[in-house]
Amino acid sequence: MTATDVEGEVAQESGPLIFVIAGEPSGDVLGARLMAALKAERRGAVRFAGIGGEEMTREGLRSLFPIQEFAVMGFLEVLPHVFHIIRRIRQTAAAVRAQHPDIVVTIDSPSFTLEVQQRLKDAGMPLVHYVAPQVWAWKAKRAKRMARYLDAVLALLPFEPPLFEAHGLRARFVGHSAVEDAAGEEARLADRPSPSGEGPLLAVLPGSRKGEVRKLLPVFEATVAALARKHPGLRVVIPTVETVDAAVREATASWPVPVEVTRGVTAKRRAFARAQAAIAASGTVALELAVAAVPTVIAYRLGGFTGLLPFSWLNVPYASLVNILAGRMVQPELLQRDCRPEKILGPIDRLLSDPAARLAQREAYLEVIRALQPASGESPSRCAARAVLSLLADKEKGA
Repeated sequence: MTATDVEGEVAQESGPLIFVIAGEPSGDVLGARLMAALKAERRGAVRFAGIGGEEMTREGLRSLFPIQEFAVMGFLEVLPHVFHIIRRIRQTAAAVRAQHPDIVVTIDSPSFTLEVQQRLKDAGMPLVHYVAPQVWAWKAKRAKRMARYLDAVLALLPFEPPLFEAHGLRARFVGHSAVEDAAGEEARLADRPSPSGEGPLLAVLPGSRKGEVRKLLPVFEATVAALARKHPGLRVVIPTVETVDAAVREATASWPVPVEVTRGVTAKRRAFARAQAAIAASGTVALELAVAAVPTVIAYRLGGFTGLLPFSWLNVPYASLVNILAGRMVQPELLQRDCRPEKILGPIDRLLSDPAARLAQREAYLEVIRALQPASGESPSRCAARAVLSLLADKEKGA
């Protein structure tokens, strides 16, 4: 039997079989980078099976099913899909047991991936979760529960490992994948004026889930319309992903300024390299923008009842990871009830108008980027790959 005989497996002929599960686009990027690093470490002698999106597919994975199925958020959005999600959890766990890989690595999306891992605790293989859940913000008891079935956690933030090690769960800081795209410090501090004859370019990032896009795009549209009156020739670029690409294109077709919708990791990097400033949903993209030296305003609101709550119901002072790591407000945040065009307008207008404000953010970004790099000097993906291979080696020693 070759690897291509089994749905969800890469066409490789030798080496350990690693089952990798990503449930959303950001995890798909991490998964692809991890796969590439594992192939580099093993000189190609490694096989993969699992679930992923476009980026992991480019590394050769045949996903068990499309991750677009999980492009929902919030209780009300998930509720109509709950039985289908449960079936996918069961299907995934059954596929792992059937293929009996050497190790299972789940990436982020804890509501899906950790449910799968719990069903595998007696399956006889190491279980690893990549991207530690934010137990420092909410659901602190989750760390104790994870210790009952996982063998290790790979953390993206330097302060996270002790929170899991306190419950006897092996945890390692591997660095944040976003810093793999970081340029030199001099380049990150340099301003990027608009080309002659053109207005400023604003990056708009409404999220990667359909619920986020539906709630945030109307707010961002009204903000852009107000900005256009202050900045003649304003242009917008919206980097997006396959899960929401069509919805974003349809919703922005009638915006009052030129809108360029791009898709994919490479296109996103190019957009960041050209943008003078950004408005973004809270999430990993806040760090990606910091790495790309794009001055940013964070704007976010949850839907339904939770959208009416103040942000203080969480156990952290900020929503943006950039602000959490810096310990101060670097990227302005307009959250929950403050996520309104009239509130967002002032901070983003200042970033577009004031070179000193842009420079202040870029200087603050440098300390955040340094904190996210592994002490070993390796790339985060390489560090994560070596952690996975170390667990495999421990398994072989114990066999």
